[in-house]
Amino acid sequence: MNLVARKILDWAPAVLLFAALFVLWQLSSTVFGIREYLLPSPHSVWLAMTSGEINWAAHIAVTATAIFGAFLIAALGGIVLGTIIAWSGVMSRALMPFLVFVNTLPKVAVAPLFLLWLGYGVVPNMLIGALIGFFPVVINTAVGLSQIDDDMLDLGRVFNAPKWKVFAKIRIPNAYPYILSALKVTATSAVVGAIVGEFVASQRGLGYVIITSQSSMNTPLAFGALVWISIIGLVLFGAVAVLSRVAAPWAEGQEAK
Repeated sequence: MNLVARKILDWAPAVLLFAALFVLWQLSSTVFGIREYLLPSPHSVWLAMTSGEINWAAHIAVTATAIFGAFLIAALGGIVLGTIIAWSGVMSRALMPFLVFVNTLPKVAVAPLFLLWLGYGVVPNMLIGALIGFFPVVINTAVGLSQIDDDMLDLGRVFNAPKWKVFAKIRIPNAYPYILSALKVTATSAVVGAIVGEFVASQRGLGYVIITSQSSMNTPLAFGALVWISIIGLVLFGAVAVLSRVAAPWAEGQEAK
């Protein structure tokens, strides 16, 4: 079986599931006579997504910037903090309780404070998204750097390798599967966080479109914004998956186990 046929078989279940859901959606809105303000038909949503009623490109650009920025902040910050925790036991004991405390904070309640401190704009939404998505990266990075086979560490001691070289040659490669798994989780969490920020207070973005469409009962417009948000999330998740295969193809197999 060639590569193309194998890829088609791999994606067939997902395509069939989406097709079945699409058919059920269409039937629900037409056969069962559900009103459009409750559940618009796919055709109505498509018209809302492609109409010139609003400037979709501008709103998509704002939301995509917030989501990708939140992901980058969460990924870089989480990897750095996870490395610090794994490097030093003292820092681990100092940072972990604080990080757990921050992670337990209700993000919807924190969002207005970010807006109060930083004002309106994309930056507060980035930080809210990063706050939601960084914790899995911290934990997975720390675990991946710490859970090393004792034989590998003994080999480093035999050769009198300094601590930094053990980290670079043994611990960091071992952490790749853990980090890649966390980044995929963070890719979806960043979407949620950025939209939460736009829900709280924003004058642009797809979250803003959803909020304003509710006041006018324009449900097709809200559904259209949700579809665009999902597309951005899928693009980010797919980019992380591709990066995983390119940067560390050997880690993909370990991650799937």
